[in-house]
Amino acid sequence: MSAFLRAGEAGASIDEIDDINAVRADDDSVVKKAGGVSSADASMLLVVAIWGANFAVVKYTLREIPPLSLTATRFAFAAVVLLIILRVREGNLRITRRELFNFAWLGFIGNTIYQVLFIYGLSLTTAANSALLIAVTPALIAVFGHTLGIEPITRRTFGGIMLAFAGIAVIMSSRGAALTRATLTGDALILCASICWAIYTLGVRRTAHGVSPLRITTWTIVTGVPGLLVLGLPSLTQTSWTTISTPAWGGLIYAALFALVIAYLLWNTSVRKVGSSRTSIFSCLIPLVAALVAWGVLGERPTLMQLGGGVLVIAGVLLTRRR
Repeated sequence: MSAFLRAGEAGASIDEIDDINAVRADDDSVVKKAGGVSSADASMLLVVAIWGANFAVVKYTLREIPPLSLTATRFAFAAVVLLIILRVREGNLRITRRELFNFAWLGFIGNTIYQVLFIYGLSLTTAANSALLIAVTPALIAVFGHTLGIEPITRRTFGGIMLAFAGIAVIMSSRGAALTRATLTGDALILCASICWAIYTLGVRRTAHGVSPLRITTWTIVTGVPGLLVLGLPSLTQTSWTTISTPAWGGLIYAALFALVIAYLLWNTSVRKVGSSRTSIFSCLIPLVAALVAWGVLGERPTLMQLGGGVLVIAGVLLTRRR
């Protein structure tokens, strides 16, 4: 990352240099050598735990709330909460016209389009295939970022991503992942969802200078809500909200406050501080957490092959952390 910063400083404006110095200061404060766990790593491990558990939470909640109703409601709820937090923490909700444009397309791609593709894709393919294809995201982020000049990638980082993806492939193949003609449409939709998330993450990285992670998170979610409400309107009007149980309401609140407000804020903060590639690699750990939750809650005991795949994933993440 230092090479990227040095290249950016040559001919940069005073404001740009201030942003770069701020990012460097963030890097210095969150990256600890000699094997120490940085605050950025700790925050991403929390995101992994939240999103890993969210699979079981959402699966339970979907028994009572249809997919589009759940998605539209939790995003709308999260948007309101984030607007309140932003107003209290930073004193205003103001954004420039340019920032609104940037946040609007990020919100549309990373929230509206991503969520719709994922929901419909999941309905047309297997859960194992979905997890395998979502695990491609870190590699997409690394390749796109390097190709577009947004973020250079080192051999160690790319090697770690490939090692982690190999681990995910081993885990998912043991759970029945197989790309076949019967699941081709769903698989294609999930892959497109992964591309959308890669674009969103790199977009956050590119627009991060001078804008707080809280403001980015708030406005990208707010701008993603209208499309989800429009698409979910028929389902929202047909959902019997008065008959939903307390646990299902709890699942919706968890999916909004934890999986969106807290996790998105931590994700965007990490992207700003340590980069897109080093942040996204942690998403490879999510299937491991999901498997552990399934083991504890559903009694689905992991196999030796799955444990071996888990070792590869952890090794890949650790490899990318080395400086």
